[in-house]
Amino acid sequence: MALFFLFIISNLDCSRSVVPERGDFFTNHWAVRITGGPEQAGRIAAKYGYRNLGQIGSLEDHYHFHHSRVVRRAIYSLKGPHSFINMDSKVDWAQQQVVKPRVKRYAQREPHFLYFNDPKWSNMWYIHCNEKNNSCRSEMNVLAAWQRGYTGKNVVVTILDDGIERSHPDLVQNYDHLASYDVNGNDHDPTPRYDSRSENIHGTRCAGEVAAASNNSHCIVGIAYNAHIGGIRMLDGDVTDIVEAKSLGIRPDYIHIYSASWGPKDDGKTVDGPGPLTKQAFEQGIRKGRRGLGSIFVWAAGNGGRQGDHCSCDGYTSSIYTISISSTTENGNKPWYLEVCSSILATTYSSGEFHEGKIVTTDVWQRCTDGHTGTSVSAPIVAGIIALALEANLLLTWRDVQHLLVKTSRPVHLKADDWKTNAAGHRVSHLYGFGLVDAEAMVLEATKWRTVPPQHTCSEMPERHTKHIYAGQRLNSSITTSGCSEEPEQHVDYLEHVVVKVFIVHPRRGDLEINLISPSGTGTQLLAKRLFDSSKKGFRNWEFMTVHFWGERAEGTWTLEITDSPTMQRNLKEWTLILYGTSENPYQHYSAQHPHSRMEIPASEEILEKPELQEETDEEEYNGPCHSECGDQGCDGVDAEHCLNCIHFSLGNLKNGRTCVSHCPLGHYGNIASRRCRRCYKGCERCVGQSAGDCLSCRRGLYFNMLNSSCTDTCPPGFFADENERQCMKCHDSCVTCLRYADRCTGCSEGYSLAGMICVPDCTNGTFFHLEEMMCSPCHSSCKTCTGPDKEECIQCVDGYLQQEWRCVQACAPGYYSGKAEGLSHKICHRCEKNCLSCSGPGTTCTKCKAGYSLISRTCIVNASCNNADEVFCEMVKSNRLCERKFYRQFCCRTCLMNG
Repeated sequence: MALFFLFIISNLDCSRSVVPERGDFFTNHWAVRITGGPEQAGRIAAKYGYRNLGQIGSLEDHYHFHHSRVVRRAIYSLKGPHSFINMDSKVDWAQQQVVKPRVKRYAQREPHFLYFNDPKWSNMWYIHCNEKNNSCRSEMNVLAAWQRGYTGKNVVVTILDDGIERSHPDLVQNYDHLASYDVNGNDHDPTPRYDSRSENIHGTRCAGEVAAASNNSHCIVGIAYNAHIGGIRMLDGDVTDIVEAKSLGIRPDYIHIYSASWGPKDDGKTVDGPGPLTKQAFEQGIRKGRRGLGSIFVWAAGNGGRQGDHCSCDGYTSSIYTISISSTTENGNKPWYLEVCSSILATTYSSGEFHEGKIVTTDVWQRCTDGHTGTSVSAPIVAGIIALALEANLLLTWRDVQHLLVKTSRPVHLKADDWKTNAAGHRVSHLYGFGLVDAEAMVLEATKWRTVPPQHTCSEMPERHTKHIYAGQRLNSSITTSGCSEEPEQHVDYLEHVVVKVFIVHPRRGDLEINLISPSGTGTQLLAKRLFDSSKKGFRNWEFMTVHFWGERAEGTWTLEITDSPTMQRNLKEWTLILYGTSENPYQHYSAQHPHSRMEIPASEEILEKPELQEETDEEEYNGPCHSECGDQGCDGVDAEHCLNCIHFSLGNLKNGRTCVSHCPLGHYGNIASRRCRRCYKGCERCVGQSAGDCLSCRRGLYFNMLNSSCTDTCPPGFFADENERQCMKCHDSCVTCLRYADRCTGCSEGYSLAGMICVPDCTNGTFFHLEEMMCSPCHSSCKTCTGPDKEECIQCVDGYLQQEWRCVQACAPGYYSGKAEGLSHKICHRCEKNCLSCSGPGTTCTKCKAGYSLISRTCIVNASCNNADEVFCEMVKSNRLCERKFYRQFCCRTCLMNG
């Protein structure tokens, strides 16, 4: 027994591994941080028997290693020669990956519920009303946003899930292979794995909600039906920190919005969130995604309502970087699956009770369904609405989008007992955040939106000493803060997100309830009691996030309240208050927009003064010194306005007063001949003459057009407004129109197509555009058109080849036959009837059978089974023409087949 114990201990790798919870497994994949580039990483991988699978997403110096001789799933981290990588001086950090349970957030229906599949526009009650449905709800105003011309054009959305059926008739038109990847299979095809249990339907359903094509006589219309839609297949396999980080880091400069409807188990007892790599991927996406504007991550809040779960225990939905979305029913009721928490930002409609409206969407096998439920429905709807807002204003930052949701979402008819108005005037609830999203209001605000001030972060901690939480009592702990006003780069005056990080020792975590009260008196529940959570782990530096103080002032006393019900003593070790927000009012420019605040532009023509006859006076003549700018005619006083003539320039007129100046101020130019300061043309800040084309620079809010030396509020086609230089700068040669940067295109020159915000060449047949190399690269020799270089990535085949699945072949493989397909000019390989090894066409045309089957009347029948079950029964089958059905042919083989 002692030897066995020592063996187990010796095989535990305790150096850099975390012992998993019971039921978790170590994989044979490692995340490794190595400086020195890919070649250095490859050498170290080979040295210890690993295979380097490349950089983890967009995380620099982080690599994905795989070891084929380590058990794929193990309860313990097994030790061996590969373990010495932890001691290599060139390895900064290494972590063996643990399987992280992740569940798709659709609500399982009760067995007695009826399922309907009626994919008609008239069933989309949550978008529009029709005459027959008097009770329908359309407060999300999606139709109104469409009527204003916003349909998601040029916006790229990708679904992080179990794959999407890219060939679905409702998705194929908007499918974007550049926004897609198969992380599970390590290839570029996100098509889901099909099985008899239909486990991988979730991503296709979410994708249809966002960007199902319109007016194609199939299924539904997506919220952003002209947006690009992609899919990241990452849930159909072991989900690790590497898998999640890779998925979140795929093409962040191309993809605008990532939509995720999954997370840790919604079982009312799990506390889990992103691993270290995924946290870095979130932060990098926010900092660098969309060329610095920040990737937009939309997340479903969770479906653990029936288990009493609380989404504050989900580290994905409670991240400041994600937009956490909740659901409500057609009648504004709380759905049975809904989780509540203070990080929820907004809400959409979803399914509810059996008598309430269903959500219609796309399904695998090219079908439609109304069985898509839960908060999984809501996240893609909001992703689609954000796509409409981005079409209205592509320069929105990730924080601008959150501000827009706060500003435009409305409580309308949503029923909740906890609606409150915070000190900034926002109505907010733990069930629904700031309310039901409003697509029309979003796009209207987006068109006139100005980027909010920079985000500041202020952290405060009380004195560090353990506090006891006594049974049946409430522990209060307070922090008084100035919002870090003494540090200008950290100063937070107007709040956005507020995070409370706690370290609590507790023998039964589910007994805790935590609340936070702001200096303005607004209270929010950070954690509710969870009946099924009996964990003894407490909370170890767990971060609770709330948006309920949005817009309030940070300065003052914050109070943390912790309530516990049992009799045993617990301890609050420490807590930290982290305030996110701005040092100035983000909406100040809106309140300042009134007629008196508009910039006054002087008239283009100077008033010509008429000489006035001056009466002679008996005033004493001035004999003192003159100003240095006075000319040879002297002066009537000591100041510049007392000069009788000027050395350099005269500014002003007799009516309003004149003065002598050494150089003319902004908005004027010096006329050498008359030695006068003349006004520039309206809008010019500096100029050389009075006409519109004499400008050298422009007043604030206008841009200098180098083509005609004029000032304009909108730059001409082919130019963009440079805010720093206040000039109209030329777009890249491939762009017809662009925004903020020369290569951030919104329209392309002839011979180019828009891919996100990049104009890529229209590649000729036999080539495809390689995004990494930014050039047209050749397809496989069998492909006429393709999405990549491999033979499995063909779209059309060259002459003499047939298309079989996604490959082009010279002859169909066994079990297939060649034939035409609707909409294609070339033939493709169709699958023969079941059990046929070869056939001549569709239906009963077998020419050769698989082993164990016999060919009878061009149909493959199981050996020794071609008998009649009952002669009388079989004659009835034949006379009623039931032999056409395979089920009856099996029982009446001789009558149906052998006798013709």
